[in-house]
Amino acid sequence: MAMARSILNKHYFISRSLSFSPSKLKESLENIKSKRVLKLSASCIQRINEIAEGNFLRITVEGGGCSGFQYKFSFDKTINDDDEIFEEKGAKIVIDTISLEYLDGAVVDYQTELIRSAFQISNIPKAEGGCSCGASFSLKMD
Repeated sequence: MAMARSILNKHYFISRSLSFSPSKLKESLENIKSKRVLKLSASCIQRINEIAEGNFLRITVEGGGCSGFQYKFSFDKTINDDDEIFEEKGAKIVIDTISLEYLDGAVVDYQTELIRSAFQISNIPKAEGGCSCGASFSLKMD
């Protein structure tokens, strides 16, 4: 509910901006984008640089998993109009703006465990909880 309210507020803000000018709208959109954060851990940066081969890591969030939302990782070369790019020390992560709404402020990590090694998302500010495998999360309800 809070997520929907937040998105509606942004759409209201953008639609009100349309009555001003295209340059004001562009400035408003840039201000919204510039405040979003996705942090990359040192192990994430290292692993992307080891295996990316000119690609970037794409993160998407979709409904599913045992907690309600799941995130997926893939390597890609195409950047879409609605993508935001986070780059640090040569490692590049791309995420669409809708997925970033859910993961804003989170940390992208690469963890090596006894049974598997994988990219993971941690410290998601909007998450209430997650599953034991670390691949899905539930949102806080305000």
